[in-house]
Amino acid sequence: MDIELVLDAHAIIAESPTWVAEENAVYWIDVKAPALHRLDLATRVDREWRLASDVGAFALIAGRHEALVALRHGLFRLDLATGALVLEVPPPFDPARHRFNEGACDSTGRFWVGTMFDPMPDVECNPERSGMSSFTLSGGLRPEPDAAELHNGMAWSRDEATFYLSHSQQQAVFAFPYDRVHGSLGSRRAFVTIPAELGLPDGAAVDAAGGYWCALHGSGRLHRYRPDGTLDREIMLPVSQPTMCAFVGADLDMMMVTTASDKLSPRQLAEQPHAGGLFCFRPSVRGIPRHYQLK
Repeated sequence: MDIELVLDAHAIIAESPTWVAEENAVYWIDVKAPALHRLDLATRVDREWRLASDVGAFALIAGRHEALVALRHGLFRLDLATGALVLEVPPPFDPARHRFNEGACDSTGRFWVGTMFDPMPDVECNPERSGMSSFTLSGGLRPEPDAAELHNGMAWSRDEATFYLSHSQQQAVFAFPYDRVHGSLGSRRAFVTIPAELGLPDGAAVDAAGGYWCALHGSGRLHRYRPDGTLDREIMLPVSQPTMCAFVGADLDMMMVTTASDKLSPRQLAEQPHAGGLFCFRPSVRGIPRHYQLK
């Protein structure tokens, strides 16, 4: 497998690669910098918008030159021309203990966003779960029936009848029946359990054949699972902490992988000089478009 280093970003935690076809660009975040980025694939020029606190997810706002960024202290509108931030809604959790983590839009423009137990440095408390939410401009923030210490792996099947979500700390990926019209989840079922030695199930993507691609944080690999949950392929990466994968390019025939350098030892950083970079390869299968516009 020919894996190309597209951007040697040295990000702390690069996440959420999002292909925007009309711009030939990939938007992505560095959670702990914190910042939103836009990488032009033709020129390899990377633009950065610095943010006020940890960023866990984002969506672009349809019809406006703005993004919604899920920061530790709430959902904010980011003006992409000026960089100004305006609070849209406060967080539904104690930001001293939790932050937003992982988000994705469905085809109707509803933004789903999970949470992570990630206490501030001066806060001591036991791990605890927090809820998932959805958000629309007209309806605001709505609590959803799922709670975890760490939400990840959000993706939909091609027909949008199935929603995938991982509880990373429990090594589990779940599948939910999804009602696109009402934006509601049915009863979840176990989809995949990841052995602990293979790392945490992190960000994900779905291909045109229904395969679920999962970044395994800590073991330097991607797994592709068939729709029945059986393992189909394993791709080894040159760094140990992949965070998310996404299909990019005009034909959605390339896969981009964001990675992290966070918490690596000096020895590990020396062995992985491109940790925190953005990588790309051709997986021999095309993806489905990932929706990114909030409405």
